This record gives sequence, structure tokens and C-alpha cells, in this order.
Amino acid sequence: MRGLMTVFRKELADSFTSWRFIILFAMVFLGGLFTLYVDNQNMRGEMSGTTEFVFLNLYTTSDPNLPGMLQFLNLIAIFFVPIVGIALGFDAINEERNTGTMSRLLSQPIYRDAVINGKFLSGVVTIAIMMTSIVVIVAGAGLSMIGVPPGPEEINRLIFYLAITIFYGAFWLGLSILFSIFFRRVATSVLASLAIWIFLFFFMPMIAGIVANGMVPVDQNSTTQVLLKNLGVQSTVLQFSPVRLYQEAVSVLLVPGARTLGQTIQILGSGGAGLLPTPLSLGQSLLIVWPNLVSIVALTTILLAISYARFMREEIRA
Repeated sequence: MRGLMTVFRKELADSFTSWRFIILFAMVFLGGLFTLYVDNQNMRGEMSGTTEFVFLNLYTTSDPNLPGMLQFLNLIAIFFVPIVGIALGFDAINEERNTGTMSRLLSQPIYRDAVINGKFLSGVVTIAIMMTSIVVIVAGAGLSMIGVPPGPEEINRLIFYLAITIFYGAFWLGLSILFSIFFRRVATSVLASLAIWIFLFFFMPMIAGIVANGMVPVDQNSTTQVLLKNLGVQSTVLQFSPVRLYQEAVSVLLVPGARTLGQTIQILGSGGAGLLPTPLSLGQSLLIVWPNLVSIVALTTILLAISYARFMREEIRA
């Protein structure tokens, strides 16, 4: 435990004093302020007459011509959180191994598992502090704009949104740490992590469409049931992408009337389209996003398990 906390404090101090963290935090912070300004231009008009979940509209109101806060949150899912996770872990192991500091670190009374745990834990805490700061800043500025305090359910939804975002960032952090163990070159570790990110974001939807069209072909004369089956296959394939899992979870938590694509297809297939706008309670929303959260945590655990197995067997020389 002592070795774990030593590595944790050292890595956390390095993260907050590095230009890497300062630049990433500035990017997210400035992006949040810009979208908050855009929301301020049209928020009062869209929320006039709204009596339920008024404060959550601060995070979901959008402008037809400019990106709003909901688009910014999607941008976080697509770009910022993966980049932050990758940036915090791509040189976690191989940099110290190449410079010779890893052998000196392990010559101290510090176990190898404490090294990985300390680096991973410090990265997760850094992501948590960064995202919590952004959400609190947006909430404070928005509170002065709309003058409506958040209700208990809205606060709980934002807390769960933060929790899922932190687990999502932990997945990318675990992936980058895994590649930092497998590849000795830092550049190779970065490129491998970015390649996975590009594949999951750009190519995974294409692969889902190809698989769906191969299993359930559609054309202009296809019936509604065939189209829904095609979308169902696409939804099933996309469940293997943590990017899609996170996007669905965020939309359900921040938009109480939203459903996942799979549930929407089921409702439409049963002729219950009128149920879609009905707001869900927090408990019902959590039941929907629970499988997404479990999947993200499971993928992160698998990455860490592989990292442990490789790092424990690796020979480290001075």
C-alpha cells in the first residue's frame, strides 16, 4: 500500500505540472465556455414554458447553426476523453523503461502491481478532476444565466454522467497503458492507441452497416419490419464499441425522454412510437444505462488484466 501511494502521488504531481495536462484542460475548458455562450443565446426561448428538468436543458439545448452543449458533450465522447486518456498513459511504462528509471524504481521496496495500480489510479483521478471541474463550471455559469437551481434528480443525473465519463476515460487510459507495456517505442504506443480510437469511431459504424446489410438486405421497397431488423443488427454490432456505449448512456441520462437505439427499435416494432417522448425516472434511466456501464468496466478490467500478465512476466534490466 505504501508503494502504491508513493507512485500515485508522484504520477499525480507530474500530471498536474505537465504542459500536456494544461493544454488538454485548456482545450476542454475553452470549448465548454464557447458552447455555454452559444446556449445562452437561445436557451431562454427554448425553455419558455418548460417546467420539468429545466437545469438539464443547460446541457442539452442546442442551436441549429452553432454547436450547443449536447454537441460538445458528444465531442467529449468522441475526441476529448479518449485523447486525455491516451495522453495520460501512452508513455506510462515504456518511457521509464527506455530511460532506465523503471529498474531503479523496482529496486526500491515497490512491487510491480503497485506501479501499474499507482499510474492507473493517478490517471483516473486526473480525468475525474478535469471532468468534474468542467461540469461544475458550466453548472455555476448556467445557474447565473437561467436563475433556476437544479433539482435533486437533475443533480443525481449529472453525478451519474460524471461517473460514466470517468469509467469511459479509464477505458482509454487502460488501453494506452497496455500499449505502453507491449511496445517499447513511445511513438508506436501512441499510434496504436490512436488507431484503435479511429477504428472504433470511423470504421465501426461502417462495419456495422456492412454486417447488417449482409444479414438483412434492404432496398427502396423494403418493409418497415425489415428496416427495423436491419437497424437491430447494426445496434447489436455497435454494442462492441465503447464509444457507442458511452454515447447512448449519456443521451439517456441527460435527456430523460431518450432511449437507446435498441429500445427505440423495439418500441417502434411493437407500434408504441407514442411512448418515446415520455420522460423516464432516474431509476428507469439507470436500468437502461446499466448494461453500458458494466460493458465499459468489463472492457477496462480485461485491458488491465492483460497489462498485469505482460508486465509481471517482463524482464527489466538496468
